[in-house]
Amino acid sequence: MEKALQLQSNLTGKLAKMLLLLGLSLGYFMVLLDMTVVSVALPAIRSELGGGLSGLQWVVNAYTIVFAGLLLSMGSLADKLGAKRVYAGGLVLFLGASVLAAFVSSLGMLIGLRAILGIGGAALMPASLSLLVHAYPETAERARALGIWAAVTGAAMAAGPVIGGLLVDSFGWRSIFLLNVPLAVISLILTFLLVKETDRRAQRSFDIGGQMTAIVAIAALSFGLMEGDSYGWSSPTILMAFGVALLSAILFLIFEVKGESPLLPLSLFKHATVSAGMIAGMAINIGLSGILFIMPVFFQQVRGLSAHITGLMLLPMMIPLAFNPILTGRIVGRIGARIPMTVGFCLGGVGTLLQVWTEVNTNYVITMIGLLFIGFGVSFTIPSLMAAVISSVPKEQTGAVSGALNASRQLGATLGVAILGSILSSRTSFIDGMHLSFIVTTVILFGGSSLSFVFMGRKE
Repeated sequence: MEKALQLQSNLTGKLAKMLLLLGLSLGYFMVLLDMTVVSVALPAIRSELGGGLSGLQWVVNAYTIVFAGLLLSMGSLADKLGAKRVYAGGLVLFLGASVLAAFVSSLGMLIGLRAILGIGGAALMPASLSLLVHAYPETAERARALGIWAAVTGAAMAAGPVIGGLLVDSFGWRSIFLLNVPLAVISLILTFLLVKETDRRAQRSFDIGGQMTAIVAIAALSFGLMEGDSYGWSSPTILMAFGVALLSAILFLIFEVKGESPLLPLSLFKHATVSAGMIAGMAINIGLSGILFIMPVFFQQVRGLSAHITGLMLLPMMIPLAFNPILTGRIVGRIGARIPMTVGFCLGGVGTLLQVWTEVNTNYVITMIGLLFIGFGVSFTIPSLMAAVISSVPKEQTGAVSGALNASRQLGATLGVAILGSILSSRTSFIDGMHLSFIVTTVILFGGSSLSFVFMGRKE
């Protein structure tokens, strides 16, 4: 009888741990899903709310600008207030903004709510990781839990375009935001019932100056890049935007040097691998986000395909993101990060170069092969990049450097949409603009390959 009760207790404990992991993983799933699910809905949003190509860029980038700008701060806030409070707050914000986004009547309202979703996403990501680390104190158990948590990345990336396409065709583009509602509610319930609060470090100061200058710099740079063609690249408005971005970046560096608790400790950059890794992180996300912005518009508005078919067309790029990181992790464990990361950038570059030959009537097989190369390239690069950067610093700095790397990648996602979108809008023909965008992306990705080979994983 006693053994039966013990077994029941063990099973109950394992079930609770599984549900806890599910609750925290759902939050991360939503954050990543919201980055990809909107891609196939862009033409439908443009058709109903207007705004042109620039408006679509803002729909995408309102989320990533705020997400990238607040990511480092939210990690500090989780330490100060408690990770459970910050995580639950992020869920509530995400839930409320998602519901409101489904009923907007103007593009401006949608862009504003996408920015609020970015705040919620920035709160969810570091807080969920902190809660997982505290919930699984044993090393082996924690590694398995983090592996599952990280695998959610690929699942969300792969599912986004397909789920988004089905919803847009069946229920309209507004339904993609209502998808967040059941996910947020389930995660919120499981969090309140099963997750314990972390220790609070209330005495920790908050880098307000660094936070404000960081988000102003990112927003001003994005505005300049996205609106340059509309206002004119030499217009006072655009020159002022670039000037504000530069001044804010300089002030950010000053705050980080002088501050007691900087968002981004600049001492991290004394490691060549870290410095190169931040640039490489931006490069790979410039490519991934830029392609995810361009290809759905091409498939739907140029080739006349439905949102559902567009999601299926993108699967060759997305599926490798769901399974290949596991293989990459094993390869990195055996031979290090430099070679798989270099190969990953090269595969992405080759895949993007193949898209340069994509025309209105091009056989999909060529497009598919290119997308497959890009998918494998990204899934080789990102796990290798994270392993190389995190292993290059002492253990006490891993939290700061992982936050900085994620922020740099999200900055790259913002710049990818801004840069390639501005190239598209500057050409009279969408196809010509798409080809030029892919050429620029190819150069960036092969540049990342060279950077990886020279700097990543080298002993300093």
